[in-house]
Amino acid sequence: MSSLFRPAFFIQNRKRLRELFVGTAPIVITAHGLVQRSGDTTYPFRQDSNFWYLTGITLPDIILVLDKEKEYLIVPDRELSRTTFDGQINMMELSEQSGIQNILGEKEGWKLLGHRLKRVKHVATLAAPSAYVVSHGMYANPARNRLIACIKNINKDLEFLDLRPHTTKMRSIKQEEEIRTIKNAVSVTNKAFKKVKKDIASFTHEYELEAVMTKMFREVNAVHGYQPIVATGKNACTLHYIQNSDAIMQDQMILIDAGAEIEGYSADITRTYNILPPTKRQQKVFDAVIDVQQHALSILKPGVIVKDYESLIEQYMGEKLRELGLIKSIETGEVRRYYPHAISHFLGLDVHDVADYSQPLEPGMVLTVEPGIYIPQESLGIRVEDNIVITSAGASSLSNNLPQNNY
Repeated sequence: MSSLFRPAFFIQNRKRLRELFVGTAPIVITAHGLVQRSGDTTYPFRQDSNFWYLTGITLPDIILVLDKEKEYLIVPDRELSRTTFDGQINMMELSEQSGIQNILGEKEGWKLLGHRLKRVKHVATLAAPSAYVVSHGMYANPARNRLIACIKNINKDLEFLDLRPHTTKMRSIKQEEEIRTIKNAVSVTNKAFKKVKKDIASFTHEYELEAVMTKMFREVNAVHGYQPIVATGKNACTLHYIQNSDAIMQDQMILIDAGAEIEGYSADITRTYNILPPTKRQQKVFDAVIDVQQHALSILKPGVIVKDYESLIEQYMGEKLRELGLIKSIETGEVRRYYPHAISHFLGLDVHDVADYSQPLEPGMVLTVEPGIYIPQESLGIRVEDNIVITSAGASSLSNNLPQNNY
Protein backbone atom coordinates (compact mmCIF):
# COMPACT_ATOMS: atom_id res chain seq x y z
CA MET A 1 0.00 0.00 0.00
CA SER A 2 1.78 3.13 -1.23
CA SER A 3 1.95 6.25 0.89
CA LEU A 4 -0.53 9.05 0.26
CA PHE A 5 1.71 11.55 2.05
CA ARG A 6 4.11 13.51 -0.12
CA PRO A 7 6.58 16.19 1.07
CA ALA A 8 4.07 18.87 0.04
CA PHE A 9 1.75 17.72 2.84
CA PHE A 10 4.38 18.36 5.52
CA ILE A 11 5.64 21.56 3.89
CA GLN A 12 2.10 22.94 3.89
CA ASN A 13 1.61 21.95 7.55
CA ARG A 14 4.75 23.83 8.57
CA LYS A 15 3.62 26.84 6.58
CA ARG A 16 0.23 26.74 8.31
CA LEU A 17 1.86 26.53 11.74
CA ARG A 18 3.92 29.63 10.97
CA GLU A 19 0.73 31.46 9.95
CA LEU A 20 -1.11 30.51 13.13
CA PHE A 21 1.85 31.35 15.35
CA VAL A 22 2.18 35.07 14.73
CA GLY A 23 5.21 35.61 16.94
CA THR A 24 8.84 35.89 15.84
CA ALA A 25 10.25 33.44 18.40
CA PRO A 26 12.01 30.36 17.05
CA ILE A 27 9.90 27.20 16.96
CA VAL A 28 11.68 24.11 18.29
CA ILE A 29 9.96 20.71 18.30
CA THR A 30 11.39 17.30 19.15
CA ALA A 31 10.65 13.80 17.96
CA HIS A 32 9.84 11.17 20.55
CA GLY A 33 12.64 9.14 22.11
CA LEU A 34 12.97 5.40 22.54
CA VAL A 35 11.65 4.05 25.84
CA GLN A 36 13.19 1.16 27.75
CA ARG A 37 11.22 -2.08 27.85
CA SER A 38 13.69 -4.26 29.72
CA GLY A 39 17.46 -4.26 30.09
CA ASP A 40 18.78 -2.90 26.80
CA THR A 41 15.58 -3.50 24.83
CA THR A 42 13.02 -0.85 23.93
CA TYR A 43 9.30 -0.73 23.25
CA PRO A 44 8.38 -0.45 19.56
CA PHE A 45 8.93 3.16 18.53
CA ARG A 46 5.94 5.40 17.82
CA GLN A 47 6.64 8.93 16.65
CA ASP A 48 5.25 12.02 18.38
CA SER A 49 2.12 12.77 16.36
CA ASN A 50 2.77 16.50 16.04
CA PHE A 51 6.38 15.94 14.95
CA TRP A 52 5.25 13.48 12.28
CA TYR A 53 2.52 15.86 11.14
CA LEU A 54 5.15 18.51 10.48
CA THR A 55 7.93 16.33 9.04
CA GLY A 56 6.76 12.82 8.11
CA ILE A 57 9.85 11.46 9.87
CA THR A 58 9.56 8.26 11.90
CA LEU A 59 12.98 8.23 13.60
CA PRO A 60 13.63 9.17 17.26
CA ASP A 61 15.49 12.12 18.80
CA ILE A 62 15.50 14.43 15.79
CA ILE A 63 14.73 18.13 16.35
CA LEU A 64 12.83 20.46 14.03
CA VAL A 65 13.64 24.18 14.04
CA LEU A 66 11.52 26.82 12.31
CA ASP A 67 13.11 30.24 12.70
CA LYS A 68 11.78 33.10 10.60
CA GLU A 69 12.33 31.93 7.01
CA LYS A 70 14.82 29.24 8.02
CA GLU A 71 14.00 25.63 8.74
CA TYR A 72 16.36 22.81 9.60
CA LEU A 73 16.62 19.45 11.30
CA ILE A 74 19.15 18.55 13.97
CA VAL A 75 20.08 14.87 13.76
CA PRO A 76 21.70 13.26 16.81
CA ASP A 77 25.07 11.58 16.69
CA ARG A 78 25.02 7.81 17.17
CA GLU A 79 27.54 5.63 18.94
CA LEU A 80 29.32 3.21 16.59
CA SER A 81 27.76 0.27 18.43
CA ARG A 82 24.26 1.66 17.92
CA THR A 83 24.92 2.30 14.23
CA THR A 84 25.98 -1.33 13.95
CA PHE A 85 22.72 -2.56 15.42
CA ASP A 86 20.23 0.10 14.23
CA GLY A 87 21.87 1.34 11.03
CA GLN A 88 22.93 4.79 9.90
CA ILE A 89 20.54 7.69 9.55
CA ASN A 90 20.07 8.50 5.86
CA MET A 91 20.12 12.29 5.62
CA MET A 92 18.90 12.29 2.03
CA GLU A 93 15.84 10.23 2.95
CA LEU A 94 15.02 12.65 5.77
CA SER A 95 15.17 15.54 3.32
CA GLU A 96 13.11 13.77 0.67
CA GLN A 97 10.43 12.79 3.17
CA SER A 98 10.10 16.12 4.96
CA GLY A 99 10.91 18.59 2.21
CA ILE A 100 13.52 20.18 4.52
CA GLN A 101 16.79 20.85 2.72
CA ASN A 102 19.00 21.89 5.62
CA ILE A 103 19.91 18.90 7.81
CA LEU A 104 22.59 19.39 10.43
CA GLY A 105 24.53 17.12 12.71
CA GLU A 106 24.13 17.41 16.48
CA LYS A 107 27.14 19.63 17.17
CA GLU A 108 26.60 22.00 14.24
CA GLY A 109 22.82 22.15 14.73
CA TRP A 110 22.90 22.95 18.44
CA LYS A 111 25.60 25.56 17.85
CA LEU A 112 23.34 27.34 15.34
CA LEU A 113 20.25 27.02 17.52
CA GLY A 114 22.13 27.97 20.69
CA HIS A 115 23.43 31.16 19.13
CA ARG A 116 19.85 32.16 18.34
CA LEU A 117 18.41 31.14 21.72
CA LYS A 118 20.90 33.36 23.55
CA ARG A 119 19.55 36.41 21.72
CA VAL A 120 15.79 35.97 22.14
CA LYS A 121 13.34 36.22 25.05
CA HIS A 122 10.87 33.56 23.90
CA VAL A 123 10.94 30.12 22.30
CA ALA A 124 7.90 28.25 21.01
CA THR A 125 7.56 24.52 21.54
CA LEU A 126 5.07 21.85 22.59
CA ALA A 127 4.57 21.91 26.34
CA ALA A 128 5.81 18.78 28.07
CA PRO A 129 3.36 16.57 29.95
CA SER A 130 3.95 15.58 33.56
CA ALA A 131 6.48 12.80 33.87
CA TYR A 132 3.69 10.60 35.25
CA VAL A 133 0.15 11.06 33.89
CA VAL A 134 -2.02 10.14 36.85
CA SER A 135 -5.33 10.01 34.94
CA HIS A 136 -3.97 7.30 32.63
CA GLY A 137 -1.57 5.64 35.07
CA MET A 138 1.34 5.94 32.64
CA TYR A 139 4.74 7.56 32.26
CA ALA A 140 5.02 10.12 29.48
CA ASN A 141 7.64 10.01 26.76
CA PRO A 142 10.53 12.11 28.19
CA ALA A 143 11.62 13.73 24.90
CA ARG A 144 9.84 17.08 25.37
CA ASN A 145 11.10 17.47 28.91
CA ARG A 146 14.60 16.67 27.72
CA LEU A 147 14.38 19.28 24.97
CA ILE A 148 13.17 21.95 27.39
CA ALA A 149 16.01 21.12 29.78
CA CYS A 150 18.55 21.48 26.96
CA ILE A 151 17.10 24.84 25.95
CA LYS A 152 17.13 26.12 29.55
CA ASN A 153 20.73 25.04 29.83
CA ILE A 154 21.50 27.47 27.00
CA ASN A 155 19.36 30.35 28.26
CA LYS A 156 17.68 29.92 31.64
CA ASP A 157 15.74 33.18 31.25
CA LEU A 158 13.79 32.10 28.17
CA GLU A 159 10.00 32.15 28.33
CA PHE A 160 8.33 29.16 26.66
CA LEU A 161 5.30 29.59 24.39
CA ASP A 162 3.02 26.55 23.97
CA LEU A 163 2.21 25.55 20.38
CA ARG A 164 -0.40 22.94 21.30
CA PRO A 165 -3.45 25.18 20.65
CA HIS A 166 -2.17 25.72 17.11
CA THR A 167 -1.34 22.08 16.35
CA THR A 168 -4.69 21.04 17.83
CA LYS A 169 -6.53 23.46 15.54
CA MET A 170 -4.61 22.21 12.52
CA ARG A 171 -5.03 18.51 13.23
CA SER A 172 -8.72 18.73 14.14
CA ILE A 173 -9.77 19.13 10.51
CA LYS A 174 -8.47 16.30 8.39
CA GLN A 175 -7.03 16.87 4.94
CA GLU A 176 -7.83 14.66 1.95
CA GLU A 177 -4.77 12.46 2.43
CA GLU A 178 -5.65 11.90 6.07
CA ILE A 179 -9.25 10.93 5.41
CA ARG A 180 -8.22 8.52 2.66
CA THR A 181 -5.66 6.92 4.96
CA ILE A 182 -8.24 6.52 7.74
CA LYS A 183 -10.59 4.97 5.18
CA ASN A 184 -7.83 2.49 4.26
CA ALA A 185 -7.33 1.63 7.93
CA VAL A 186 -11.08 1.16 8.36
CA SER A 187 -11.22 -1.09 5.29
CA VAL A 188 -8.44 -3.33 6.62
CA THR A 189 -10.13 -3.46 10.02
CA ASN A 190 -13.50 -4.32 8.52
CA LYS A 191 -12.05 -7.28 6.61
CA ALA A 192 -10.56 -8.64 9.83
CA PHE A 193 -13.88 -8.26 11.65
CA LYS A 194 -15.72 -10.06 8.87
CA LYS A 195 -13.23 -12.93 9.09
CA VAL A 196 -13.59 -13.43 12.85
CA LYS A 197 -17.37 -13.07 12.64
CA LYS A 198 -17.51 -15.77 9.94
CA ASP A 199 -15.38 -18.16 12.00
CA ILE A 200 -16.56 -17.13 15.47
CA ALA A 201 -17.93 -20.55 16.43
CA SER A 202 -14.49 -22.11 15.93
CA PHE A 203 -12.65 -20.03 18.54
CA THR A 204 -12.17 -21.36 22.06
CA HIS A 205 -10.16 -18.49 23.61
CA GLU A 206 -10.15 -14.71 23.25
CA TYR A 207 -6.53 -14.56 22.07
CA GLU A 208 -7.36 -16.64 19.00
CA LEU A 209 -9.52 -13.83 17.61
CA GLU A 210 -6.77 -11.32 18.36
CA ALA A 211 -4.24 -13.51 16.54
CA VAL A 212 -6.38 -13.70 13.40
CA MET A 213 -6.79 -9.93 13.30
CA THR A 214 -3.08 -9.35 13.91
CA LYS A 215 -2.20 -11.66 11.03
CA MET A 216 -4.57 -9.88 8.67
CA PHE A 217 -3.22 -6.47 9.67
CA ARG A 218 0.40 -7.50 9.18
CA GLU A 219 -0.34 -9.01 5.77
CA VAL A 220 -0.99 -5.47 4.49
CA ASN A 221 1.81 -3.83 6.51
CA ALA A 222 -0.58 -2.44 9.14
CA VAL A 223 -0.33 -2.75 12.91
CA HIS A 224 -2.79 -2.43 15.78
CA GLY A 225 -3.49 1.24 16.49
CA TYR A 226 -3.99 0.31 20.16
CA GLN A 227 -4.06 -2.83 22.25
CA PRO A 228 -7.07 -4.76 20.96
CA ILE A 229 -9.91 -5.78 23.24
CA VAL A 230 -11.42 -9.25 22.89
CA ALA A 231 -13.74 -9.63 25.84
CA THR A 232 -16.22 -12.40 26.50
CA GLY A 233 -19.00 -12.24 29.07
CA LYS A 234 -18.18 -10.20 32.18
CA ASN A 235 -14.82 -9.14 30.71
CA ALA A 236 -16.69 -6.80 28.36
CA CYS A 237 -17.75 -4.73 31.38
CA THR A 238 -14.10 -3.67 31.85
CA LEU A 239 -13.84 -0.98 29.19
CA HIS A 240 -10.14 -1.44 28.47
CA TYR A 241 -9.85 -5.18 29.11
CA ILE A 242 -6.72 -6.23 27.18
CA GLN A 243 -5.69 -9.56 28.69
CA ASN A 244 -7.57 -11.41 25.93
CA SER A 245 -6.79 -14.72 27.64
CA ASP A 246 -10.05 -16.23 28.89
CA ALA A 247 -11.92 -19.18 27.47
CA ILE A 248 -14.95 -18.27 25.38
CA MET A 249 -18.32 -19.40 26.69
CA GLN A 250 -20.67 -20.24 23.84
CA ASP A 251 -23.72 -18.66 25.48
CA GLN A 252 -21.99 -15.34 26.22
CA MET A 253 -21.50 -12.41 23.88
CA ILE A 254 -18.02 -11.41 22.66
CA LEU A 255 -17.02 -7.73 22.44
CA ILE A 256 -14.20 -6.94 20.00
CA ASP A 257 -12.65 -3.47 19.87
CA ALA A 258 -9.77 -3.15 17.39
CA GLY A 259 -8.35 -0.88 14.73
CA ALA A 260 -5.65 -1.21 12.11
CA GLU A 261 -3.11 1.61 11.97
CA ILE A 262 -1.67 2.73 8.63
CA GLU A 263 0.97 5.48 8.52
CA GLY A 264 0.02 6.62 11.99
CA TYR A 265 -3.74 6.82 11.37
CA SER A 266 -5.91 4.25 13.09
CA ALA A 267 -9.42 2.91 12.72
CA ASP A 268 -11.36 2.32 15.95
CA ILE A 269 -14.16 -0.20 15.48
CA THR A 270 -16.20 -2.24 17.96
CA ARG A 271 -18.65 -5.05 17.37
CA THR A 272 -20.36 -7.37 19.83
CA TYR A 273 -21.23 -10.85 18.59
CA ASN A 274 -23.21 -13.89 19.68
CA ILE A 275 -22.04 -17.43 18.93
CA LEU A 276 -25.36 -19.09 19.72
CA PRO A 277 -28.72 -17.46 18.98
CA PRO A 278 -29.03 -14.52 21.39
CA THR A 279 -31.32 -14.67 24.39
CA LYS A 280 -34.22 -12.24 24.47
CA ARG A 281 -32.36 -10.18 27.04
CA GLN A 282 -29.14 -10.06 25.05
CA GLN A 283 -31.02 -9.01 21.94
CA LYS A 284 -33.03 -6.35 23.75
CA VAL A 285 -29.89 -4.74 25.19
CA PHE A 286 -28.12 -4.98 21.83
CA ASP A 287 -31.05 -3.32 20.05
CA ALA A 288 -31.01 -0.50 22.62
CA VAL A 289 -27.32 0.18 21.87
CA ILE A 290 -28.02 0.30 18.13
CA ASP A 291 -30.95 2.65 18.74
CA VAL A 292 -28.74 5.05 20.70
CA GLN A 293 -26.11 5.02 17.97
CA GLN A 294 -28.66 5.81 15.28
CA HIS A 295 -29.97 8.69 17.37
CA ALA A 296 -26.42 10.00 17.82
CA LEU A 297 -25.75 9.85 14.08
CA SER A 298 -28.91 11.86 13.42
CA ILE A 299 -27.58 14.70 15.60
CA LEU A 300 -24.05 15.03 14.25
CA LYS A 301 -23.52 17.85 11.77
CA PRO A 302 -21.49 21.05 11.40
CA GLY A 303 -22.13 23.54 14.19
CA VAL A 304 -22.89 20.95 16.88
CA ILE A 305 -20.97 21.38 20.15
CA VAL A 306 -19.73 17.99 21.32
CA LYS A 307 -20.43 18.73 24.98
CA ASP A 308 -24.06 19.55 24.15
CA TYR A 309 -24.34 16.45 21.97
CA GLU A 310 -22.99 14.29 24.81
CA SER A 311 -25.70 15.63 27.13
CA LEU A 312 -28.43 14.79 24.62
CA ILE A 313 -27.12 11.25 24.26
CA GLU A 314 -26.91 10.77 28.02
CA GLN A 315 -30.60 11.67 28.27
CA TYR A 316 -31.55 9.35 25.40
CA MET A 317 -29.45 6.52 26.82
CA GLY A 318 -31.19 7.05 30.17
CA GLU A 319 -34.55 6.43 28.49
CA LYS A 320 -33.25 3.14 27.07
CA LEU A 321 -31.79 2.05 30.40
CA ARG A 322 -35.11 2.76 32.07
CA GLU A 323 -36.92 0.70 29.42
CA LEU A 324 -34.50 -2.15 30.15
CA GLY A 325 -35.38 -1.98 33.85
CA LEU A 326 -31.86 -1.00 34.87
CA ILE A 327 -32.68 2.43 36.31
CA LYS A 328 -35.80 4.14 37.60
CA SER A 329 -34.85 7.78 37.14
CA ILE A 330 -32.78 9.45 34.43
CA GLU A 331 -30.05 11.04 36.51
CA THR A 332 -26.39 11.27 35.56
CA GLY A 333 -25.23 9.04 38.42
CA GLU A 334 -27.76 6.36 37.53
CA VAL A 335 -27.11 6.47 33.79
CA ARG A 336 -23.34 6.31 34.25
CA ARG A 337 -23.58 3.09 36.24
CA TYR A 338 -24.34 1.29 32.97
CA TYR A 339 -23.00 3.77 30.41
CA PRO A 340 -19.72 5.09 31.89
CA HIS A 341 -18.01 6.63 28.85
CA ALA A 342 -18.51 9.30 26.20
CA ILE A 343 -20.44 8.60 23.01
CA SER A 344 -17.67 10.00 20.79
CA HIS A 345 -14.04 11.00 20.61
CA PHE A 346 -12.01 12.46 17.78
CA LEU A 347 -9.93 10.12 15.65
CA GLY A 348 -6.73 10.74 13.73
CA LEU A 349 -3.00 10.44 14.39
CA ASP A 350 -3.94 9.63 17.98
CA VAL A 351 -6.77 7.18 18.51
CA HIS A 352 -8.19 9.67 21.01
CA ASP A 353 -7.17 12.57 18.83
CA VAL A 354 -6.60 16.17 19.83
CA ALA A 355 -9.53 18.58 19.58
CA ASP A 356 -11.28 21.41 21.37
CA TYR A 357 -14.53 19.86 22.60
CA SER A 358 -16.02 23.30 23.28
CA GLN A 359 -15.80 24.32 19.62
CA PRO A 360 -18.46 23.50 17.00
CA LEU A 361 -17.97 20.57 14.65
CA GLU A 362 -16.70 21.37 11.16
CA PRO A 363 -16.53 19.42 7.89
CA GLY A 364 -13.42 17.24 7.83
CA MET A 365 -13.50 16.28 11.50
CA VAL A 366 -13.42 12.52 12.14
CA LEU A 367 -15.05 10.98 15.19
CA THR A 368 -16.16 7.69 16.65
CA VAL A 369 -19.76 6.98 17.62
CA GLU A 370 -19.70 4.26 20.29
CA PRO A 371 -22.63 3.77 22.64
CA GLY A 372 -22.37 0.92 25.11
CA ILE A 373 -24.35 -0.71 27.90
CA TYR A 374 -22.50 -2.68 30.57
CA ILE A 375 -24.32 -4.85 33.13
CA PRO A 376 -21.75 -6.61 35.34
CA GLN A 377 -24.41 -8.48 37.35
CA GLU A 378 -25.56 -10.11 34.12
CA SER A 379 -22.02 -10.68 32.72
CA LEU A 380 -23.14 -8.64 29.75
CA GLY A 381 -21.29 -5.79 28.02
CA ILE A 382 -22.31 -4.52 24.58
CA ARG A 383 -20.69 -1.75 22.54
CA VAL A 384 -21.02 -0.88 18.85
CA GLU A 385 -18.55 1.63 17.44
CA ASP A 386 -18.22 3.18 14.03
CA ASN A 387 -16.05 5.91 12.54
CA ILE A 388 -17.60 8.94 10.84
CA VAL A 389 -16.49 12.10 9.09
CA ILE A 390 -18.39 15.36 9.41
CA THR A 391 -19.55 16.66 6.03
CA SER A 392 -21.41 19.78 4.97
CA ALA A 393 -24.60 17.67 4.95
CA GLY A 394 -24.12 15.97 8.33
CA ALA A 395 -22.13 12.84 9.15
CA SER A 396 -20.90 10.13 6.78
CA SER A 397 -19.94 6.69 8.10
CA LEU A 398 -16.51 5.38 7.08
CA SER A 399 -17.31 1.89 8.39
CA ASN A 400 -20.83 1.32 7.09
CA ASN A 401 -19.85 -1.70 4.99
CA LEU A 402 -19.23 -3.70 8.18
CA PRO A 403 -22.58 -5.17 9.27
CA GLN A 404 -23.62 -4.41 12.83
CA ASN A 405 -25.76 -7.50 13.38
CA ASN A 406 -24.73 -9.54 16.39
CA TYR A 407 -25.69 -12.98 15.03
